[in-house]
Amino acid sequence: MGDIPHEKELVERFAGRPFAIVGVNADESRETATQAMREHATPWRSFWNGEGGSKGSISAAWNVRGWPTVYVIDHLGVIRHKNLRREDLDAPLEKSIAVAKLAGGKR
Repeated sequence: MGDIPHEKELVERFAGRPFAIVGVNADESRETATQAMREHATPWRSFWNGEGGSKGSISAAWNVRGWPTVYVIDHLGVIRHKNLRREDLDAPLEKSIAVAKLAGGKR
């Protein structure tokens, strides 16, 4: 949850550009996950990982072994970076977004 302030800054900075944050919440219940998203006023979609908590279906499918795990996925769906956090995300995101804009949404 400590990364949320910087992630909110990224959402504001990259508004109107090809950029999105998608979250996965590993709380034990859907209600707790929903409450956490409300309390932190996260402006992006966040999916509940299921009753398995940190070992739920989404983290199992993506081979997540630790929390938080951050993926930078480009406009082609390729994972370009893993586990960059806070300011370490800035330059790689700028580059990825620039490439996506140049591609104009073409795959």
